[in-house]
Amino acid sequence: LLLIQQLNRKQNTLKIYTYVPSSKALNEVYTETEETWVDLDYPDVSANQWGKNDLLLTPDKSEFLRMTENDAWRHIYKVSLETGERTLLTPGDYDVAAFYTATAKEVFFSASPEDPAQRYLFSTSLKGKGTPKRLTPEEFEGINTYQIAPNGKYAIHSHTSVDKPTTVRLISLPNHKTIKVLVDNADLKEKLSSLALPKTEFFQVETEDGILVEGRITKPVGFDESQEYPVLFHVYGEPWGQMATDNFIGLYDIFLAQQGFVIINMDNRGTPSLKGSAWRKSIYRKVGVVNARDQAMATKALLKKWSFLDEDRVSVWGWSGGGSMTLNLLFRYPEIYQTGMAVAAVANQLFYDNVYQERYMGLPQENLEDFIEGSPVTYAKNLEGNLLVVHGTGDDNVHYQNMEYLVNELIKQNKQFTMMAYPNRSHGIYEGMNTRRHLYTLLTNYLFEHNKK
Repeated sequence: LLLIQQLNRKQNTLKIYTYVPSSKALNEVYTETEETWVDLDYPDVSANQWGKNDLLLTPDKSEFLRMTENDAWRHIYKVSLETGERTLLTPGDYDVAAFYTATAKEVFFSASPEDPAQRYLFSTSLKGKGTPKRLTPEEFEGINTYQIAPNGKYAIHSHTSVDKPTTVRLISLPNHKTIKVLVDNADLKEKLSSLALPKTEFFQVETEDGILVEGRITKPVGFDESQEYPVLFHVYGEPWGQMATDNFIGLYDIFLAQQGFVIINMDNRGTPSLKGSAWRKSIYRKVGVVNARDQAMATKALLKKWSFLDEDRVSVWGWSGGGSMTLNLLFRYPEIYQTGMAVAAVANQLFYDNVYQERYMGLPQENLEDFIEGSPVTYAKNLEGNLLVVHGTGDDNVHYQNMEYLVNELIKQNKQFTMMAYPNRSHGIYEGMNTRRHLYTLLTNYLFEHNKK
């Protein structure tokens, strides 16, 4: 028996068939439609996979599991291969973040009903009855991810939080007992203990549009609320990534906080935050518009709310979709942001790969104006602040064509800017000796030059 998944060009209708090669019997067992788009694989910090579209089968291979967003929240359904009958396994007003393994009796999945910044392991009955049970102990507050054995008895468990680097252990389930610590990160923890470390907190801010945005703020070492500090917004803001999560903040943010910067991450509408389907799907045909406005209006609200943020020293930076967001913020809201650093940005949405861009934007043959409106290059004429654009000439994801197209438009509009092309580097800009060090030195020097003091 073969399982066949068929997704149409607009990616808003998914059909699943069973096919018996010996008899050539083809049977449609499942159809899912959306006014926006249908995801084959849901991007999430706990998903542990990239582009994996396989259906999760029950052990007896009589049913498959499918996550859908048809009822305002993302839930897991069990679907019979014979009849197509669907059984809801995770009822309730919360989102399932990812699912891992199904045994004969239960399915293991990730969720965080109380806090969209965190992730925990749950299990629930395959019969669709009963209440899901949280398996992650309270001591592991933060982001938890799992690789679970097919029998559901063992797992590789990874944990991190804003002030704790990743640790990894082999555990037994369902009691979540540690069998062996695989990675304790003791050396890094010891070195961190010798440093002056900043404090990171989570917050919510309501924009003038009535949108409640989740955020994470890292304050400078020796923070004094009566002082004013330069602020750097680290952004992404598209459907493939969440920023304000409870994972280790990283050495670069620690370094910047030691240098007197406030670092802020926020999740706008359209990001894969666990805040309901309407939140995630509101970006449809509005990438570059809705998400940029949410970021800008949240920034505006924070500058008004927190007097320790210096409104004359506001910087923004991001990579890939975050680079696109950086450009859109700098071009659309020059009255808010003084400095932007855009790495590997999509300047024109028509240049990006169709399976991603059309999923969230529709078809250019039907609504070309939306692609143009959401593209940063459309508003390059409004640049007023300091702009650094960085790209690898060998980028096979966001093609270098984006960089040159943007540069030509900035020249046409007589806008001064700074650019750096890394020869033959890919989207990650890491190939070659000393490349990453050079890149981050470039970003840091530019930031310090324009927005430190």
